[in-house]
Amino acid sequence: MRRNSRLIHGSGKSPDRGIVPAIQLSSTFAQPTDGTFGPHAYQRGSNPTRAAAETLLAAIEDARHAAAFATGMAATASIFSLVDPGQRVLLSRNLYGGTYRYATTYFPKYGISYDFLDDPNSLTADAIPDDTALIFIETPTNPGLEVIDIARVAAAAKAKGVLFAVDNTFLTARLQRPLELGADVSVYSATKYLGGHGDLLAGAVVTNDDDLIERVQFHRNTYGSPLAPFDSYSLIRGIKTLDLRLARQQDNTLAVIDFLSNRPEISRVNYAGSRSAQEAEIQRKQARGIGAVLSFELAPDVDHEAFVSNLGFIDYAVSLGGVESLICTPATMTHESFTEADRAKAGISDTLLRFAVGIEDIDDIIDTLSSALEAAARTR
Repeated sequence: MRRNSRLIHGSGKSPDRGIVPAIQLSSTFAQPTDGTFGPHAYQRGSNPTRAAAETLLAAIEDARHAAAFATGMAATASIFSLVDPGQRVLLSRNLYGGTYRYATTYFPKYGISYDFLDDPNSLTADAIPDDTALIFIETPTNPGLEVIDIARVAAAAKAKGVLFAVDNTFLTARLQRPLELGADVSVYSATKYLGGHGDLLAGAVVTNDDDLIERVQFHRNTYGSPLAPFDSYSLIRGIKTLDLRLARQQDNTLAVIDFLSNRPEISRVNYAGSRSAQEAEIQRKQARGIGAVLSFELAPDVDHEAFVSNLGFIDYAVSLGGVESLICTPATMTHESFTEADRAKAGISDTLLRFAVGIEDIDDIIDTLSSALEAAARTR
């Protein structure tokens, strides 16, 4: 079955022949009396609806295994749980604020060292410290949209015997497939494009590694972070329209980039591949598009507060990946946990704006942006 069809049918056939998987809400399941266990015993450990969602998550990435979590950060935490005290984690410098907050808060408490990679596209095995257990990156990065060469980092990690995880939230398996490029695991905030409607919190880990998925599932069961049955159903429903939504969002994003790049009120526009010819080539090779997130800087003489106050139907809010367009200021909204020095190193200025483009009519999006820019310019 081709990939787009798997989005719709990849969760498998329902035992009761329903075309939509049943929502099994039971917290516990009756067991045989001979001392054996059935396929499901207690909802925290396993659930039929969640199992259908996991079958779908694995199918759309051509992977053997998937584990669904209550949130994206729960999925990320499960990967970090694979690192032992005395070991080291290497992270992309430009990354989600919640991931940064976890690393800077909990790694020191657990006796885990960590470093941020300033130039992962030049990483070699010799440059990886001997105590490194995990390399964790995003690409494109959040919110700078830097592009990291997954295959290069994978080769260096493999040569060193280091686990390599890629947060693939921005592009999903529809546009980028980290496992095929050599990564050991893909991590998702399924809240975003996979869920796609702004009404779900979910996370996912996808891998071909039998041992890794067992350890991740053990962590999920022990810490109590599985995806609930109704949320599992919502995730399955959202994934069915992923291809349609993301195609429209990416088309809209390309039009927004063209519009903003030609406005005098804008000093810089960032998108996957925009920073250099090298990154553009990497993105072309490892992905099927640039996704639907961009970031931009207003010109110095344009009023930031006036701009965000005149966005009309474009909400000033965190998150991304839903059908609606959202704009936020990362420095104070999604990356506020960064120290001032680390924000500067990551290129996150106080006035940088991140734009998650929705599926609205592109003319309405551009008209709204134009009105907001004109209002902000007049204020100055």
